Amino acid sequence: MGRGSYTASDWSKLKNSRNLSNASSEREIFRSSKCDPRFDPKFIQMREARDSEDHPESLPIIIGLDVTGSMGYLAEKVATEALNETMMKLYSTNAVKDPALMFAAYGDYRDESPLQVTQFESDIRIAEQLLDLWLEERGNGDVVPCLLWYFAAKHTLLDNYQKRGKKGFLFTIGDDAECRTDMRQLTTTYYRVIGDTVSASVEDVLKETTKKFEVFHLFLDEGGHKAQSIVNLLPGHTMVIAPDEIDAIPEILISTMQMVGGKTIPEVLAQWPVIRRPIVEKALRDLKIADPKKGLIF
Repeated sequence: MGRGSYTASDWSKLKNSRNLSNASSEREIFRSSKCDPRFDPKFIQMREARDSEDHPESLPIIIGLDVTGSMGYLAEKVATEALNETMMKLYSTNAVKDPALMFAAYGDYRDESPLQVTQFESDIRIAEQLLDLWLEERGNGDVVPCLLWYFAAKHTLLDNYQKRGKKGFLFTIGDDAECRTDMRQLTTTYYRVIGDTVSASVEDVLKETTKKFEVFHLFLDEGGHKAQSIVNLLPGHTMVIAPDEIDAIPEILISTMQMVGGKTIPEVLAQWPVIRRPIVEKALRDLKIADPKKGLIF
């Protein structure tokens, strides 16, 4: 997948066709009342990010959203504003030449559908599929981004990786992400949700994922504490913002990708409006990324 290009006019047409505005409620935006089989990992053998005539150097980008009960406003914000901003700024900054985006919704291991995944797309189908995801909005504090990590590692075919030996990007965004460590429970959950028999620790799954993807977590800190399990699993790849700073998500994601490409924090900050720079700088300051040119950490 991943043909065509994303345009602001296509986004406007889609919003109008669904009678959406920035004031629309979660239920007006996300109308699904159950998981669409198109996005159910049990029915998906592979998600593909392939090169095409339109995009000869496809770069896969996965954005995983925590859709547990406390996070409905996150999906709403991404759907009505942040997605469009992210795509338009990806192109305007030339941060990524041929982006192919896949969205994922992840929740608690006890949810009916703890993971949903869209196709990799490069045009308005990104938004169409995002809007068709189900916001289950349950959760009991045991959200499972490791399901998404596993899916990304074992159920994606990526020309960027296979042809060019380069990694894509995987971002998870949420307020809490306590990865379960009980092996029996993990094995049961992987099988129920994805259909695979997996006997691997979260650490081993993440190690496999990082062969294909640069993995980051953007933590929405609502209570003055960090999700320590994620910090421990992703040292130097965890960022923190407050819920009232989520308008800066597009700049944070793009800046992170640019830093992986070799830019410094001052260089990426210079391209953004002055009002956004302090938020972006705060989020980026804990990152530790190897400079591909110098082999240094900054």
